[in-house]
Amino acid sequence: MPKNFAANSRQILLASAVLLSFSALGARLVWLHVLNRDELLRVVAQARSKTVEIPARRGDILDARGQVLATSRSLLVLGVDPQVLREADQKKWPRLAELLGISLPELTAKFTTKFFTPSLAKPVEHSSRPAPAPGQALVFDFAPSSDTAVSAPADDAETELDEKLDAAGQRLIRYAKLSESVTESAFAEINALGIAGLTSKRIYRRVYPQKARAAHVIGYVDREEKPVTGIERYADLYLHGQNGWLESEKDGKRQELAQFRSRTVAAANGYSVQLSIDSAVQQMVEDELTAIAEKYQPLKATVIVSDPHTGFILAMGNYPTFDLNTYNKLSKEEQGRMRNIAVADQYEPGSVFKIVAAAGALNEGLVTPTTAFDCAIESIEYQGAPNTDKILVRKLPGEDHHFDHPLTVAEIIAHSSNRGAAQLAMRLGDERFLGYARAFGFGRVTGFPVGAEIGGTLPAVKNWDSLTITRMPMGQSVASTPLQMHQAMSAIASGGMLYRPAIIKQIRDASGDVVSRFAGQQGERIIKESTAQTMAYLLMGVASKEGTAPGAAIENYQVAGKTGTAQKLIPVTNARGVTKLEYSKKNHVVSFVGFLPASRPQVAISVIIDDADARCPGGVAYGAAVAAPSFKHLAQQLIPYLDIKPVQNNAPSGPMVALQGGLR
Repeated sequence: MPKNFAANSRQILLASAVLLSFSALGARLVWLHVLNRDELLRVVAQARSKTVEIPARRGDILDARGQVLATSRSLLVLGVDPQVLREADQKKWPRLAELLGISLPELTAKFTTKFFTPSLAKPVEHSSRPAPAPGQALVFDFAPSSDTAVSAPADDAETELDEKLDAAGQRLIRYAKLSESVTESAFAEINALGIAGLTSKRIYRRVYPQKARAAHVIGYVDREEKPVTGIERYADLYLHGQNGWLESEKDGKRQELAQFRSRTVAAANGYSVQLSIDSAVQQMVEDELTAIAEKYQPLKATVIVSDPHTGFILAMGNYPTFDLNTYNKLSKEEQGRMRNIAVADQYEPGSVFKIVAAAGALNEGLVTPTTAFDCAIESIEYQGAPNTDKILVRKLPGEDHHFDHPLTVAEIIAHSSNRGAAQLAMRLGDERFLGYARAFGFGRVTGFPVGAEIGGTLPAVKNWDSLTITRMPMGQSVASTPLQMHQAMSAIASGGMLYRPAIIKQIRDASGDVVSRFAGQQGERIIKESTAQTMAYLLMGVASKEGTAPGAAIENYQVAGKTGTAQKLIPVTNARGVTKLEYSKKNHVVSFVGFLPASRPQVAISVIIDDADARCPGGVAYGAAVAAPSFKHLAQQLIPYLDIKPVQNNAPSGPMVALQGGLR
């Protein structure tokens, strides 16, 4: 065979191989760029796409003077990718552990555990997510600049794994969380260490600088920044803000390729909410509640302070309470501390409720302050329902004191006569008396926006028995929340206007500019202004030497208010094993609800204490002995703080002149 023939054969084979290779390459290119192009682009885009959430900062909650009650603290979640650690960085691990506040063995274990075997354990896994729609909430993926030693994790998992198993049936651990509460200052030091493989994510955590102060009003958010109670929940629309995001690409080490960043939407931080709560007044209230708790060890107690002319709450405190920063550490038995008993619990108000019958009778012109009633009688004839001829003898309630002369309306209020209050209600009649009770806000919610408010209990006339008209005027057969009772007394202080309690004063944007102001709820007139002025003067008699609470008086200030000592309904089981509710002689809810100065009220105060009897002389608590001193102590502190001027002349004036001589 000629030599040139062999050479030609090798050339043909080589040329065929080259042609075949290029044909295969061409076919592959056609497959990649034409036939399977869309699918491959989708896979590549999914593998390289990087959607980074930019978190919005939740707005602050401020008090009336701008002090911070709730705020958001910037922190970083720090993790590590064990696959990209450098041996040279090992000498820096002790300092990193110190900055993170964890032990070196714990840090070392997370750094050196590089594989996960599904059969041995199953940590939390998170798959990659598609790009978000505008406004969609995501977990923020913080991307530092290119000269930063810390890169960004894909999400907030405790552990993140490669998607595929290796030949040994294991999966690479690509992310292990080290800490979720790294401060900005600590992060700066960590970043300066230059340790390869660290990842970070910026977050905000809610903190409450004043701890338990106004806890039941402020409320709290959970670890996921979701509002649970209080203003945090009610005003969440203003507070939560709107997260932003950016769309970019990542490399094989999952670091952002900033040059491929395609879209950035900035976060819109939440608005701040300014309350009417005054931290100084709130502190006074909570200090007083602490003193009450230490002295009497009651079941619970509530103190409310407000501006009676607007309905704005200056302070609302409850005992027991809790620290907003550690709400999740309360045991199951302690979780009742989180209930806002000022609006969520009801009680029979007792003698404070006598303001309804007195104000109604005066407002209808049925009596004057000097109209006298025989309060020594034990029963009275009463027709009851209108348009009927049925007249029944009604038994009147008992009295704590014997009165040897008929009592004027002024004396009925000052001495807290049960029989006098019953006769005032009878002058009004069933329906009119019930109408005034409703007008004063009983039996309906006040509209207070936080605390799971209930409406109390005010039975319709059709559900009354023969004794209701004699018992309800003295605060039995009716139940109210502490806030309802406070609102009712404030209506007298405001000149006969019922203002619904308010708590939010302003909304401010992230720059601090006011975007909305609230002037409080519009008032509803329930009694004439002259009637309210008369009632204010009559209530001054309670804090006089002739009244039930002389200890509430403050020199040169007109203190108007009413004591309450309400027997609690306690389940009692008789000899036949039948259990029913009976009024207890050893369990009371005591109160003093009032305002000052009576002639020009500037502040309303309610002190309500449940079951303080065990620590009282004789085992019985009285409003005058337990609640009135707390009222006075608070009022004495508020006088200089709110700049309440003394009243130089305590004598009545204007419509009150006719009241002189009302008290014997």
